[in-house]
Amino acid sequence: MNRLLQRATAVAVAVALAACAVGPDYERPAAPVPAAYKEATTAAGATWLPAAPADAFARGEWWRLFGDEELNRLAARIEIDNQNVAAAVAAYRQAQAIVREARAARFPTLGLNASARRTGGRDQAEVNAFQVSLAADWAPDLWGKLGRGVESALASAEASAADLGSAKLSAQGELAIDYFSLREADTEVALLGKTIEGYERALQITQNRYAAGIAPKTDVLQAQTQLASTRADLAALRANRARFEHAIAVLVGVPPGDFSMAVAAWTPTVPAVPLGVPSELLQRRPDIASAERQVVVANAQIGIERSAFYPSLSLGGTLGSSQSRLGDLLSASGALWSLGVSVAQTVFDAGAIRSRVEGAEAGLDAAIARYRQTVLAAFQAVEDQLASAGSLAEQAELRRQASDAADQTEQQILNRYRAGQVGYTDVVTAQASALSARRALTQVGVNRQVSAIALIQALGGGWERIETP
Repeated sequence: MNRLLQRATAVAVAVALAACAVGPDYERPAAPVPAAYKEATTAAGATWLPAAPADAFARGEWWRLFGDEELNRLAARIEIDNQNVAAAVAAYRQAQAIVREARAARFPTLGLNASARRTGGRDQAEVNAFQVSLAADWAPDLWGKLGRGVESALASAEASAADLGSAKLSAQGELAIDYFSLREADTEVALLGKTIEGYERALQITQNRYAAGIAPKTDVLQAQTQLASTRADLAALRANRARFEHAIAVLVGVPPGDFSMAVAAWTPTVPAVPLGVPSELLQRRPDIASAERQVVVANAQIGIERSAFYPSLSLGGTLGSSQSRLGDLLSASGALWSLGVSVAQTVFDAGAIRSRVEGAEAGLDAAIARYRQTVLAAFQAVEDQLASAGSLAEQAELRRQASDAADQTEQQILNRYRAGQVGYTDVVTAQASALSARRALTQVGVNRQVSAIALIQALGGGWERIETP
């Protein structure tokens, strides 16, 4: 028995040493990477910097660049309470379990079986039968099929980790956009409130002039129309603000009915966003990392399918005992053992294995194409947001000039109306123009923040390389 065990062990060691992994070894596909960002040099007034930010702004805490403590507090809840992130965390844990399962397949399995039976009859004596056996099975990874399986499972887990990063980045970006949109709504509500107060005073002026017989009834009607329309705009704006509040509640995992945000001043900070060199985008963006890991999975699948061309080997052995008395089970005289080797080889399958290999190769080509498309889309997103940042910075200054001029025009027209030099239609036109200019100035401010958030997301949400587990 000892000699047989030694021979089986020698065979197993020789098999393990001779094993080789079939299929191509992975090489990262080439991706189209520009030498520089085009819009970084052509967009006037773009809010970006060519260098990395301070260490205080570590990866994952990009929202701190906006300097809003309430946003910081809400963003910290994303990783804990957001349900999309929770689902991504669970998916990553599931992927890790699959990796452990794939690794376990490379080791022998050991099973213990035990039974007890008592038989007898009318003319027969009662007989006891006790059995116990220990069985071991091992399929050596001759052609690297199990190794490729581990490689595939590990790459899938890394892709899942990148998907988790994408889920966090998406939720954080959506939260920041909804938060600044809500604060911008607060600002517009206050703006319309003050405007309505001015319209109410203008209505009183027209009513006084009408009562004095120096203004027609149409002046009063126009003032009433403008006041009612602005109040309607205020009601719609408050409804929009409520919707942003509800969206924030869902993002932080709270029922909208149990969540509220007090009105607060809007901080129109537009941070400077560092770009770095374009090639760094391949390490920053989690969606690119996930797509690249899927290429690894597809590459490993080729090796798994090719291994079916070669024979499979399995080793097995049992050691057991069968006795009529329980106390004799462990005696050497009743021990039974067996060792076995089995080899299986597909002789004819009408090209099924070859078809699976070709399908896996096509899957690799598709994964590479998706990876390259993801890279192209990432560079497009960066270029789009750089162009948007430059345009909005220019618009902000022009909107400010337009708002100042509209405010002066409104006041001058109102003074001329009081002096009887112009009709009330001119007043209404000037007031509407001034209100529109003020709201446009506020809106371009939040649009600049939204553009900065989108640029940060396009850059991967940080300025350090992704470290996959």
